[in-house]
Amino acid sequence: MSKTSAPRLLLAHTTCSSTESARNLARGLVERHLAACVSIGAETASVYPWQGRIEVEQELPLLIKTCPARLDALKDFLAVHHDYEVPELLVTPVIDGSEAYLNWAEGWMHDDD
Repeated sequence: MSKTSAPRLLLAHTTCSSTESARNLARGLVERHLAACVSIGAETASVYPWQGRIEVEQELPLLIKTCPARLDALKDFLAVHHDYEVPELLVTPVIDGSEAYLNWAEGWMHDDD
């Protein structure tokens, strides 16, 4: 990929409060072709301000592999299905990667077009 071309794949990061919530979100994203893969990480401690207090909570990170064309629909899905009032969502472009993986991911997400 040249430095001026648009990314073919994005990595979107969010967190969930429970294994059940993480698995439900991951399955929903993949079933709807909004993600080619969602990796659910190990439980981690998050420290953040919320409603005037400093919270320390256990969360599970999710790494969502998606494409630019699916990002708006992914955001809409999280707005409806995430159990947090303000879900974290950070998106990073993939600037390079395995051609075979990029082709596979794009193929899955565009399979229902």
